[in-house]
Amino acid sequence: MTEETYCLAALVQKCTSVASLKTARQLHALILTSIAAAGSLTPYICNNILWMYARCGAIRQSHLVFDKMPKRNLVSFNALMAAYSRSPEDASLAFKLFPQMELESHRPNGATLTSLLLAASSLKNLTWGSLLHTQIVKRGFVNDVWVQTALVGTYSNCRDLESAGKVFRWTLGKGVVAWNSMIFGNLKHDKPEEALQLFCEMLRIGMVPTEFTYAMVLNLCSRNGDYHFGRLVHGRIITSNASIDRTLKNVLLDLYCNCGDTHTAFWIFNRIENPDLVTWNTIISGCSENEEEEKAMSLFLQLQESSPPKPDEYTYATIISTIGSLTSGMSFHGQVIKRGFERSIFVSSAIVSMLFRNGESQAAEKVFGSVVEKDVVLWTEMITGYSRVSQGENAIKFFQQMLQAGHDIDSFSLSIALSSCADIATLQQGETLHSLAIKTGCEAEISVSGSLIDMYAKSGDLGSAKLVFSQAPSPDLKCWNAMLGGYSHHGNIDQALKLFFELQNHGVEPDQVTFLSLLSACNHSNSVEIGKFLWNYMKESNIMPNCKHYSSMVSLLSRAGFMDETQEMISKSPFADGDPELWRTLLSSCVVMKNLRVGVYAAKQVLRLDPEDSAAHILLSNLYAAEGKWEAVAEMRKRIRESMVVKDPGLSWIEAKKHVQAFSSGFQSEPEVDEALDTLLRLRGNMSAEMDELSVIGS
Repeated sequence: MTEETYCLAALVQKCTSVASLKTARQLHALILTSIAAAGSLTPYICNNILWMYARCGAIRQSHLVFDKMPKRNLVSFNALMAAYSRSPEDASLAFKLFPQMELESHRPNGATLTSLLLAASSLKNLTWGSLLHTQIVKRGFVNDVWVQTALVGTYSNCRDLESAGKVFRWTLGKGVVAWNSMIFGNLKHDKPEEALQLFCEMLRIGMVPTEFTYAMVLNLCSRNGDYHFGRLVHGRIITSNASIDRTLKNVLLDLYCNCGDTHTAFWIFNRIENPDLVTWNTIISGCSENEEEEKAMSLFLQLQESSPPKPDEYTYATIISTIGSLTSGMSFHGQVIKRGFERSIFVSSAIVSMLFRNGESQAAEKVFGSVVEKDVVLWTEMITGYSRVSQGENAIKFFQQMLQAGHDIDSFSLSIALSSCADIATLQQGETLHSLAIKTGCEAEISVSGSLIDMYAKSGDLGSAKLVFSQAPSPDLKCWNAMLGGYSHHGNIDQALKLFFELQNHGVEPDQVTFLSLLSACNHSNSVEIGKFLWNYMKESNIMPNCKHYSSMVSLLSRAGFMDETQEMISKSPFADGDPELWRTLLSSCVVMKNLRVGVYAAKQVLRLDPEDSAAHILLSNLYAAEGKWEAVAEMRKRIRESMVVKDPGLSWIEAKKHVQAFSSGFQSEPEVDEALDTLLRLRGNMSAEMDELSVIGS
């Protein structure tokens, strides 16, 4: 081999990425030219060329070089096997080389078995991994640390953590790579406690973690919100003088943002030289999630004005999720279109969410329709959006369309769809979704159980709600509250109280929703004394009542005739001068109790806070009518007409042939409406006749 050829072979080793492929081909051509003048290709040169193409991602070219080699050695086979093992698409080809290698009288060594193990790991093929384990024992490689480490990784990646653990414990002199492999395997297969135990054991025996080790553990702390342990790990990194690259700094940034410590996050951010786009996106997202909208917007503007990197689709998705006003949101929507991100799933999902937050459901549906390839996240955003704006029938419609489009459902989307069924009390639809939950295995998810309980309770099937609740393995507070809400909805104060005491005996801490359900149950059953007890108990438990709690107590006390006590409670509440809801509730009770004096005063308070309140005008008119003050009724009706006060029409729902039909009072668009009205009039006539007959009998 000439000196020129040797130098070219050395240059081959500098080509290490896809970006170097053009240079690699030029070098290959130069080597062939040099060889043509100097002699034949040696295995050394061919192996270098083969591995060069593998590093540049041109595995087919590597195979061509391998096939054309005049003479192959063990290194040739190992190089091509290693190339195949790094590519999941080609990993199975590594095993086809093994019999050819033995046919050419080359005995496999540790590098051979390591490559084959990596191939089995890429394919997640436990059978091949186990067969290789047998070969390792048979061929005497049980003490080869690199082979054993690869075997640990293969078992971990194939979800056989028990076998991985056994090999790991048997391996003598194992290094940090083996520890990392075990930690990574446990994290990948949702065993965070075992991963942390391994990390602590690693430190105890004096093994020095790598940046990858720290990144894995800090990622776990970030996901779990374990601020304390995360800070301990950060402290160890600092005191051990471990090198901290940009990737590790980004992980630390994510940890502090997820744990709500944006002060420390900014401290880290400001010390990162030349932050990349991951860094910018992490800190902007952290500010957004911690409701620091102004800081998020300021950072976004800094990123826009800086030299590369520039905002990408993830940046825009994050900042749009932060925006509250429709005007600003549409401005960013324009930027998205200008930058060509309008078809991005991430950006579209954020825009849909922003539009729903601003009540623009039709605009949200238009954006949704413009996306060609919709994923389950975008579908779920539409379902969630319609559920939040109390359009349950549309939420269910989109859920059904998502299924028809062939998307796999998850527990979150199913839970939202069930909640929509609960909101409009569609029992048949809810039962269908329950069957789907069983079929997909989502029934075991606590979030789905809570939504099922709520759906059955609100749809009138309290028995099924009890059954789902009793079958939940470890019901969380949402399940307890859903069951309490069911008893409340049915006015069963005794069962509600019994369940409340069970909740406490199970060590579950009640929240505002718990007490709202209990107070509502007291309202339905006129249990004034129990309601007062629960009101005081809630405040003693340091749970601050909100406007809904006050409204429930106002209704309970006023309908029991405690008007003075009710007025005093409203006046002392923090909502007396900001929200007309409490005074409106009192006015409604006055209509029922026919208390004109208090009712007029309550109406004045409502109209003081909201002069355009349609309910107050109508309730006051009804109160005058109940007292027989027809002149006052006429005056109120006149005011309503003059001020053009319009009451929002109430909607009702009915299930028919697996479809939900919403309608309002006066709805006459169906072709059979005349026939239905005739039937209603006949029924009313028959009922009147029967009542007259009963009156005659009674007399």
